Amino acid sequence: MVAGHATFQVPSVPKFYGDYEHWSMLMKTLLKSKEYWAVIEPGYTEPQEAAELTATQQENLDAMRLKDLKAQNYLFQSIDKQILKTMTHKETAKQIWEAMKNKYQGNIRVKKAHLQRLRREFEILEMKESESVTDYFGRVMTTANEMRNFRETITDVMIVEKILRSLTENFNYVVCTIEESKDIDVMYVDELQSSLLVHEQKLVKKPIDEQVLRIEFDSAGGRGRGRGRSPSNRGRGCGKIKAGF
Repeated sequence: MVAGHATFQVPSVPKFYGDYEHWSMLMKTLLKSKEYWAVIEPGYTEPQEAAELTATQQENLDAMRLKDLKAQNYLFQSIDKQILKTMTHKETAKQIWEAMKNKYQGNIRVKKAHLQRLRREFEILEMKESESVTDYFGRVMTTANEMRNFRETITDVMIVEKILRSLTENFNYVVCTIEESKDIDVMYVDELQSSLLVHEQKLVKKPIDEQVLRIEFDSAGGRGRGRGRSPSNRGRGCGKIKAGF
């Protein structure tokens, strides 16, 4: 920062992630602070093409048009482009605001229906055989956060328990280890993911090690049989894996 000059801070634009009530409160506050809320409420009306305006009226209209463009700019920064694509025919900030309100505020019956769908989706979630730990956690957290947007209480404990009971059979041993050595009631989601990632890396590494041993055995003409068997025997013990948690 140059001495004698004040720093300019760009206002933080709230992002819309599905919670309309929270987003609209933050966005309304921002637009009011920038003195752009008037273009949304009450809004303004474009005059007829043939209408003749006085100099003052034209000046006021130009000022409102400029404010409207600036308000739209904030809305465009806040709303995901996939949502904006459904609003291509909205020409003013007021129209965009009303479209968001109609689309996401909804009524109680619609909200309950959405929440019921998300509850069912959360309950039947299961890890796919070819799915990575990171991808599965992403699917679970996406559904959980959508439920939270509808004011559903979803704790870390609920997510941890859900994931532990819906992993593939490859994780059976590590699930037992975690349940025996950890207090699930105080376990964080990030902590669980870290433990499962370590186990996943071992699952990926094991076939590679076995392939190397098989190549060594073949190249030695069978003389390395004893050496090829011992790493497998050592790997059967639980202690080595358990020590990692």
